Amino acid sequence: MQIADPTQTTLCNEMQLLFAELPLDAAHVLELGCGRADKTRQLAASGRPAQILALEVDTIQHARNLEIADLPTVRFAHAGAEAIPAADASIDIVLMFKSLHHVPVGVMDQALAEIARVLKPGGLAWISEPVFAGNLNEVFRLFHDEELVREAAFAAVCQAVESGSLKLEKQLFFNTRSAFDNFAQFDTRMIQVTHSDHRLSPELYRQVQAKFESFAGPDGYTFHNPQRVDLLRKPA
Repeated sequence: MQIADPTQTTLCNEMQLLFAELPLDAAHVLELGCGRADKTRQLAASGRPAQILALEVDTIQHARNLEIADLPTVRFAHAGAEAIPAADASIDIVLMFKSLHHVPVGVMDQALAEIARVLKPGGLAWISEPVFAGNLNEVFRLFHDEELVREAAFAAVCQAVESGSLKLEKQLFFNTRSAFDNFAQFDTRMIQVTHSDHRLSPELYRQVQAKFESFAGPDGYTFHNPQRVDLLRKPA
């Protein structure tokens, strides 16, 4: 297993890749760390999964998710990956979109054990993580450096594979695209979030803005972000 592939420059939409790779038809899906439920909505709108259990640990965002009334196949719950409210061997597919590194390091191994517990034999886990590289990462790391927690997340996946609780099916490396019209939009989407308390001093805020604006292009601010997916299977 490798944490990154610096030679990979393929640009793609992760959801399109996921729809092509995973057997979603009539599946019982668990999404860990659903955030604003954007990907949850895309999954439900596809009509492929039979049911989606979407968990979110952020209390504020979970309360907002509970107000969503037009996704009848989705059930939202307030819980973290280290304590999944689902029965043993009840889930066909587990999804984590850039959320494993947000699990407290001390319970990352427990989170992988929980994923193995709830998966049916032969079930799949799509563990998507950002690679610590790229221009957007250079901006983000000024106020929230995630290098160590991303390394810890990868180590937890490796440990689960080495223990035999989950088997590595394949690794996928690709770039995704993030676009912003201006710094104010970056501020709203990346700094003023409810799941983390980013309190930037005026000086640091100016540094972040200057770094961000150094990547200005003719159509605003576009970033290509390296990603890794560890696709895991529970042994039959």
